[in-house]
Amino acid sequence: MVLRSALLFAFFLVGPMVAQAASLYMDPSSATINRGDSVSVNIRVDTDEAAGECINVIDGVISYSDSIVPVDISLGQSIFSVWVEEPTINEADNTITFAGGIPNGYCGRIAGDPRLTNTIATLIFRSPGLQVGGEDDRNSARIEFTDDSAVYLNDGRGTRASLQTFGTTITLNDTIGRGIDDEWLDAVAADEQAPNAFSIQLERDEIAFDGNYFITFSTSDKQTGISHYEVLEEPLTDLARFTWSGTDAPWIRTRSPYVLQDQTLNSTIFVRAIDKAGNEYVARLVPDSDLRTATPEKAAYYGIMIAVGAVLIALIVTGIVIVIRRRRTKVVTEESDDSVYEYEADE
Repeated sequence: MVLRSALLFAFFLVGPMVAQAASLYMDPSSATINRGDSVSVNIRVDTDEAAGECINVIDGVISYSDSIVPVDISLGQSIFSVWVEEPTINEADNTITFAGGIPNGYCGRIAGDPRLTNTIATLIFRSPGLQVGGEDDRNSARIEFTDDSAVYLNDGRGTRASLQTFGTTITLNDTIGRGIDDEWLDAVAADEQAPNAFSIQLERDEIAFDGNYFITFSTSDKQTGISHYEVLEEPLTDLARFTWSGTDAPWIRTRSPYVLQDQTLNSTIFVRAIDKAGNEYVARLVPDSDLRTATPEKAAYYGIMIAVGAVLIALIVTGIVIVIRRRRTKVVTEESDDSVYEYEADE
């Protein structure tokens, strides 16, 4: 909670004040589904366009009835580019929380644009089946924003806008449909596109993460949204250990920013983004050689190579000396009586 508050405050310069109204609402405002079916509920935001109001941060808390179950969340159409806390389902208290925004601000839908380009997230709820035995009075479900929700203006002062909120009511039929109507599963099945391409940024700060190297990364998926990210560090000196696409590769599920395990930077860094349908995009980064530092293994390797090189040089020099000495000697033959004597003499 402390970290979340600190990151939210990073968007502001001074304490919050109250200004013009903004509104958070759910679309559709009402719906009817059969037992076992699912429904998608879009969280949307509107600003006071007449007053030229722009927002940059929303801190939201949503409550939902026991009679409906949240099963997934999609950020594929979200206007947010920064998430302090991605929408998180808290089953213990029947809430969904999120916090994020747009550093440059959001000033509302463009005039004349028929598209609903004001989506923060899409929540997918499913109606449970009928209870066996006893009375089932769960004929409706209410999903709404709590008083803890807040919207802040993009005015550099962290001004808190007065907020109107509008929830939704889901009517639950007492019967089970002929077939399960699950528009979310249909959307996932139809998603065959990989997440958008992205790059990995290598960073280091004396204050953050005790001065260790870390990477940042982010992308989006306009169909079903990003499910999660995974990171792999492959040693440069042991490329045959595994391949990043193999089942033996030790991918680590994580989020940005990620502190590197190999602080010597002697590894190729892979980050893959996986969407809700399982499609993936893999980004790759090889740190600059100027940034790499020697490891004990690397130092030992270079030591062995230097020693082998020295031995080879010594053998070559010795061979050259022997050849030169042979070229500078000659065989002298002397005859005495019936004997012949041969010996080497320097020229």
